[in-house]
Amino acid sequence: MSKQIGIPGRLLLVAASAAFVLSWSSGFIIAKIGTDAAPALTVLVWRFLVMGGILLAVAAGMRLSGRALRMPAWRDIRPHLTIGLFAQFGYILPIYLAVGAGVSAGTTALTDAVQPLVVATLVGPLLGLRVRALQWVGLVLGALGVVLIVAADASAQLSLTPAYVLPLVALASLVTATFLDRRTSSRLSVFATLATHAAITLLAVTVLAAFTGTLAPPASVTFWVSTALTAVLPGLIAYALYWYLLRRVGITALNALLYLVAPTTAVVGSALFGDPFTPATLAGLLLGAVAIALVIAPERRPAARRLAVRERGQ
Repeated sequence: MSKQIGIPGRLLLVAASAAFVLSWSSGFIIAKIGTDAAPALTVLVWRFLVMGGILLAVAAGMRLSGRALRMPAWRDIRPHLTIGLFAQFGYILPIYLAVGAGVSAGTTALTDAVQPLVVATLVGPLLGLRVRALQWVGLVLGALGVVLIVAADASAQLSLTPAYVLPLVALASLVTATFLDRRTSSRLSVFATLATHAAITLLAVTVLAAFTGTLAPPASVTFWVSTALTAVLPGLIAYALYWYLLRRVGITALNALLYLVAPTTAVVGSALFGDPFTPATLAGLLLGAVAIALVIAPERRPAARRLAVRERGQ
């Protein structure tokens, strides 16, 4: 018999899911603040330097407490270097470049809102997983909610620029990283996953920043505060929860949570930056909540199957 997730376990997953949505949404908001103070590459270099420092401090603290971390074998680390490049470098850099070019936080968050439908379409051919009819209904409702939100946001934009393509690049990169992680047999702890991804991305953004002459940070309090926040909230907390939930609730349910990122970002963007919040935005928020409920709803077993399960358990 399979191990049941009790009430404490379910409450933990609900809390982790809420924290994931909030911390992931914060990345778009902090990106707007950070790129107002410095070029995107400058922000990212120092974001990953701060992340690396925090991870090293945690590792040192665990070592001093007698709970040293086990170093994964190179054969297990190697596939996660590629996954990290897609998940962090390939996803975050286009997001920051788009926000720095003037694309609103809400519109940029569209990448996460489109991802569930892309993933649901691909899980069958690539992973051999089944998406139930009720889940498809939820995914479509969530997509409709996103359309309402983006339409409200787009109506406030005066013109479209090539920067609007960048969120689509980010979308493709994160979807690729997610499927690569599901297909690999190499499994790292969440800590080792974060450390590997941060290290390879720090190397990539540092090389690019050095080439473009954007390594030096500005003498700005706003820059340093936003850099610290982006390292901790979306950099460490959101990504740790992403990989944790991916392994606990599955790829379809996790990606359904991303439907709430765009509405959450739109609400916060409206409060902080005056981005539009209309009845359409509210409707999109409500549709996103319904979509989540439908996607994560447990599958109902036929009566005969339930009876057989009970009889086997007696």
